[in-house]
Amino acid sequence: MASPSPKSPEQSEKNKQYDRQLRLWGDHGQAALENGHICLINATALGTEILKSIVLPGVGAVTIVDHNIVSDEDIGCNFFLECSSKGLNRGSETLRLLLELNPAVQGHAVYEPAEQILRDNPDFFKSFSVVIATSITEKTIQDLAQHLWDINVPFVLCRSVGFLGSFRIQMKEHTIIETHPENEQIDLRLDVPFPVLSEYLDTFNIDAVDLKDHGHIPWIVILYKAVQKWQITNQNRWPMSRKEKNEVKDVIREFFKKDENGIPIEEENFEEALRAVNTALVPTFLPVKIQDLIYSSSAINLTKESSPFWIMCSALKGFVEAEGKGKLPLRGVLPDMTTSTEHYVKLQSIYRSQAAMEAEIVYRKVQEIVAQLHCDSISEADVKLFCRHAHDLHLIKGSNIVDEYRLGNPVTSYIARYLEEPDVMMVHYILLRSAERFQSEHCRAPGEWEPEGDIAKLKTCVTKLLSDISCTPFPKDDHIHEMCRYGGAEIHSVSAFLGGCIAHEAIKIITKQYKPVNNTFIYDGASTNTATFTF
Repeated sequence: MASPSPKSPEQSEKNKQYDRQLRLWGDHGQAALENGHICLINATALGTEILKSIVLPGVGAVTIVDHNIVSDEDIGCNFFLECSSKGLNRGSETLRLLLELNPAVQGHAVYEPAEQILRDNPDFFKSFSVVIATSITEKTIQDLAQHLWDINVPFVLCRSVGFLGSFRIQMKEHTIIETHPENEQIDLRLDVPFPVLSEYLDTFNIDAVDLKDHGHIPWIVILYKAVQKWQITNQNRWPMSRKEKNEVKDVIREFFKKDENGIPIEEENFEEALRAVNTALVPTFLPVKIQDLIYSSSAINLTKESSPFWIMCSALKGFVEAEGKGKLPLRGVLPDMTTSTEHYVKLQSIYRSQAAMEAEIVYRKVQEIVAQLHCDSISEADVKLFCRHAHDLHLIKGSNIVDEYRLGNPVTSYIARYLEEPDVMMVHYILLRSAERFQSEHCRAPGEWEPEGDIAKLKTCVTKLLSDISCTPFPKDDHIHEMCRYGGAEIHSVSAFLGGCIAHEAIKIITKQYKPVNNTFIYDGASTNTATFTF
């Protein structure tokens, strides 16, 4: 077999630079990120902090849309502006300093207001992977959100005022193959072993091996043999309850070798088998959430415009109903264990070969569907990845931000329900929305000129918003007073924290790995409390 070609010095240096993040999302995730293009509307302190945490990991390109001129206030809260930047375009100045963090990232600055671009060149936004907006008016929020919803471009609306911050993610549909669950369920098929695995497991006779080989028996084999022995007196049932699994543990202890004094000899592989009883004896089944996916209308009623995800879901359904006999494709991943190299390599080969064979069946089904639909081909590598993670597929069906501004929408009853709870973070959502309404009506932030005089005006905006959503009176006037004290100012530490959070979500969206927030995140810097809501 030919040895792999050596990596170029440039590739080696790149791998070194991005080493830690490659461990999180792999080469393919990094490639997706480097093909991504982020659009930021308004280079505020929050917007700049977001881009900083997206430029550093190596996004392909960023575009800043900002017609504003750098002011003293900008220099005071934005670390990516200098005193010499005053009087210059805020977007271009921020971009110049941001790109120094990572020369591999391409940058563009657009000096027109977002409102003008929406009016004169709405197709401008089609080329972006994600559009992120800060400090825009109520009308622009609704116009931009509706346009991005129509062209199916993910949108993140961000707010940072004083100690408060929030972001709202808008996506029509977001499918995730690699969710990276914290506790991934191992897939060993001990309850329904495939022929090659069954044949291998049957070659072992635990009672007949000597002490040296006894300590090298894979715990998978020990567990399988213990269950077989337990089933003899239990009608061949699979152990499910805690009591039954404890009985299997007792059988495993019976396998222990004993010294000349009759004391059980401690062997790591048997200890591993005891620890694995609760996690490895989960019966093989088709998860309900995956069943819902593969039998959804999107997977059944395919068209030429269907995404690769739904085509692969349709092929997966065909596999489950036929060759899989109600089961998903084997993952083919073997956990670590104490055993000999020979045993481990053999077991690994068995699981990998079976997984590859089942993935090949799914791939053939995908090819058949692609040929019928006359759509773009899907690579075998993508299908293998899909099969490897088929147990943890995830779908997010998003909602339009505009719905939050429409009277009588179900979203309003959702907001009202949460406002009835004491000390709930939904209060801050109402405050931030009311501050936007105040800005639209008075062309300035509440408290920017007259903190005391704006309290009554902001309270009027709050009352009107609560009336629009048929909600009870606002819990505390103290919150309104505090918002006016902020005077629309950004606190850099709050924007830095929130910016890092938003950058993470943007990266999740671009790489299609890990589950992003669905859909609203609120942060209170004074108490350091956070909350998520799904409108």
